[in-house]
Amino acid sequence: HVQLVESGGESVQVGGSLRLSCAVSGNIVGRHCMGWFRQPPGKGREGVAIIYPETGAAVSSTSVKGRFTASQDIAKNAVYLQMDSLEPEDTAMYYCAASMLMCVFDSEYYAYWGQGTQVTVS
Repeated sequence: HVQLVESGGESVQVGGSLRLSCAVSGNIVGRHCMGWFRQPPGKGREGVAIIYPETGAAVSSTSVKGRFTASQDIAKNAVYLQMDSLEPEDTAMYYCAASMLMCVFDSEYYAYWGQGTQVTVS
């Protein structure tokens, strides 16, 4: 049974940093693609980072490249999103998700989702 639980979201000032965590049950970290997505108020869901399971290599979207870094810890069954130089446009609900199919930024490929954690930048 796969469960994902995000934490670490909070209100932060412009230019600040946050580290989001996603605790994963179901022994899938390192075996399946993990992704981080966000949904700003009134907007659609956007992929911000994906983690390739075999290598742990992470790719960030162009909108956050150079500021956000995703990582995984197989021993802890967790994935993380380090967010630096935060901007008001980063305000959103952030979700981690797992894909049993392809490692892409398209949320349609992700079958398992956490409940989200709110990040507010002002």
